[in-house]
Amino acid sequence: MISARAWADAQLLWDFQRMDHEPRPCSVAIGLGSHDLGVADTTVDLYRQGMAPLIVFTGATSLTTRDRMPRGEAEHYRDRAVELGVPADVILIEPKARNTGENIRFSRALLEERRVPVSSVLLVSKPYEERRAYATARKLWPEVGWVSASTPMTLPDYVGSIGDERLVIDMLVGAQQRLMIYPRQGFMIDQTIPDDVAAAFERLRREGFTSRLIPEREGRLV
Repeated sequence: MISARAWADAQLLWDFQRMDHEPRPCSVAIGLGSHDLGVADTTVDLYRQGMAPLIVFTGATSLTTRDRMPRGEAEHYRDRAVELGVPADVILIEPKARNTGENIRFSRALLEERRVPVSSVLLVSKPYEERRAYATARKLWPEVGWVSASTPMTLPDYVGSIGDERLVIDMLVGAQQRLMIYPRQGFMIDQTIPDDVAAAFERLRREGFTSRLIPEREGRLV
């Protein structure tokens, strides 16, 4: 049983991760691959709203996606988008990235190779990783404007969609940890962490929500 205190702390982390950017038209939308097909769905919704004329889906496979998405996260995202009516010729695939830093670097290289002019990017991620993705992108590609986006939903709704409440809190704690240690390693821009968010992270860590944490001395990948 997860305590009311733990849920309140998880809500603090959830709220902090959400950037609350207002979507606006950008040069391209980049959908970050993961286990969550909702990222593809939200990218499609934004495309339909005229927020980007071109989509890049980026991602290989991971331990959590290799069985569900054997051809790679980006390929399955593209299939989903085409199924939802997006023309295949406005979708580019980047199939090699295995972490957020590679998502950004490899997508940039693909767009430069295709000679796509980019002044702004609509960055679509999982709801609990908006800020992490944004901080990484700002560090690795500072020349463009970034607008962070994800599926608009509440923490309870997201828990319901995943079906594993403890895993969701573990993922929130892991995302928060990376926001706190990766700037020191040069992988992200610095983010000001409010005291109540830092305290919530520590309480959840002490309570054992640690499956997505990394040893700080080994934290080399974003």
